[in-house]
Amino acid sequence: MAGPGAYAAVWEPGRQNVTRYRLTPRGWPEGRRLRLAILSDLHVGSLHVPLSRVSELVAATNALAPDLTLLLGDFVASRARIASDPSLADLATELARLQARDGVFAVLGNHDWWHDEPTQQLRQGPTQVGLALERVGIPVLENKAVRLDTAGGPLWLAGLGDQIAFLSRGRRPRGIDDLAGTMAQITDDEAPVIMMAHEPDVFARMPDRVTLTLSGHTHGGQVRFLGWAPIVPSRYGNRYAYGHVREAGRDLVVSGGIGTSQLPIRFGIPPEIVLIELG
Repeated sequence: MAGPGAYAAVWEPGRQNVTRYRLTPRGWPEGRRLRLAILSDLHVGSLHVPLSRVSELVAATNALAPDLTLLLGDFVASRARIASDPSLADLATELARLQARDGVFAVLGNHDWWHDEPTQQLRQGPTQVGLALERVGIPVLENKAVRLDTAGGPLWLAGLGDQIAFLSRGRRPRGIDDLAGTMAQITDDEAPVIMMAHEPDVFARMPDRVTLTLSGHTHGGQVRFLGWAPIVPSRYGNRYAYGHVREAGRDLVVSGGIGTSQLPIRFGIPPEIVLIELG
């Protein structure tokens, strides 16, 4: 077992793939093309993701020449911060080097909330991660939708608040997500809607008005055998664990992410930057 164990703990978590999807979701305008670069679950400060690796990820993402770069949350390690962790200001400064024709946008993940003690005590934001990103000019879409004029024409980009933001003793974590309130900000029936939601579970109740949902959180289960993961942090198990999912004509892409959570291993699901070519 030493061989597979070493592979899962040392080699695979340090890899860096680009996973590509070419999609034409329902409602996408004919002939319009848009390139989306996705970074999720960096977990900076974890064993395999020092700040220097963020620099490498930024360079690799920029080399894809995306129209939009979307950051899907869990920027920090899945534990309480320690003195050796990179500062949030330094992390945000590195991410500010991301370049995309139509902008760089973010949502927050559960660990950005769970390991922010003031937000857990007050049961409200803003989070330290969110403030750091906003200070360097990266908008954080928290239950917010914005209309953009992009290379692929006008579209709505929406970001859902985290669905398990607040820890609760003996009960399921409580979220700050407001799907109805976010959708109410969309004021036309024509421009396609892309929804950023850290956890994919919301896809089960996503309105048909949403053209494409983008999520992370699961790490693809972090250990996968022939496309199946024994443990997935989702009430739906493997249904939304990883990759492109199409249900009832609606599309979801779940990134396997970059870092690790809980156990510092990956097996069968290497870290990835996702590139989605729409149209």
